[in-house]
Amino acid sequence: MMPSLPPQAPPAPGRPLPAPATTGPLPSPAELALEFPLPPESAERIARHRETIRAVLERRDPRLLVVAGPCSVHDPAAALEYAGLLADAARRFEDDLVVVLRAYLEKPRTVTGWTGLLTSPEYGGTGDLDAGLRLGRSLLTDTAATGLPLAYEFVDPALAPYVADTVSWAAIGARTVASQPHRHLASWLPMPVGMKNCVSGGLDTAVAAVQAAAHAHTLPAVSSDGRLTTVRSSGNRSAHLVLRGGPVPNYDRRDIARARAALAAAGLPERVVVDASHGNSGKDHNRQPGVVADLAGQIADGDASLAGVMIESYLSDGRQDPGAGRPRPDLSVTDACLGWSRTLPLLDALAVAARKRAS
Repeated sequence: MMPSLPPQAPPAPGRPLPAPATTGPLPSPAELALEFPLPPESAERIARHRETIRAVLERRDPRLLVVAGPCSVHDPAAALEYAGLLADAARRFEDDLVVVLRAYLEKPRTVTGWTGLLTSPEYGGTGDLDAGLRLGRSLLTDTAATGLPLAYEFVDPALAPYVADTVSWAAIGARTVASQPHRHLASWLPMPVGMKNCVSGGLDTAVAAVQAAAHAHTLPAVSSDGRLTTVRSSGNRSAHLVLRGGPVPNYDRRDIARARAALAAAGLPERVVVDASHGNSGKDHNRQPGVVADLAGQIADGDASLAGVMIESYLSDGRQDPGAGRPRPDLSVTDACLGWSRTLPLLDALAVAARKRAS
């Protein structure tokens, strides 16, 4: 017998009943891909980007991976403007850096808040997944056309088939790195995946996630026709550790050495990507340049385990809390970001460091 649900309390006097949640069928991944196709030239370029990033992680390519972009995308037109600027910079620094655009459309939340363009395309709205999937897919195919590799944090595994073909580097975040479905998803994803250390700052959970992702798994997934199906992954040998700090930063030389030791003890390649934001900057965007300067010094001194650096960067400096108003398109609505004028010097410094390491 099914257990009965507890009775619900009646609404307080004078308070209106909440509106019912909007439900309905979503397009299948195949239908959405037909509506917003990825041109063959973009698909071929993405395959090359993935292989290039693998080569950087494995030190077959001496360049440095740099993932730069907004904390989360809230305005497609402004995101494309930023992508154009970053694409120009990527070409300028291509001898020393592999620059990847942070195109994050899902936002993990500790409790509540805006969950990203893909699930809530109208900032401050109640959510419209159907519209968000269309807007998000359209934006990702447009940004892929700039020639930049795209980075994406996969928050909801059920939504991965709608966007994964556009992505060249993926992240599993600090709040989901312990999740078995996310580890299994990483084992299936066809691009390198970075596993962030958990919010507490400990490395063991993320190191275990890298190990788990390297193995084959059987997992449920949404098929191209929208049905729930069984998938057998082959394992992702390009999964790696991302240091994002915690209550205290974890990017200095001693922290990198501890990360190498933890990876070696687990039988994993000693390679790390370091996030200059989040716990490593205390969520103060003004501290990111200092973090990047420290990392550039380590890279210039020859630390081959430092495979990449992440920077939260956008058109304008800082962040906003628009409340009930319409947000500014050029300013982050989530974590504060470095403005573009402050980002370029950091790319230059990292390119100089990477060149010195390779010489």
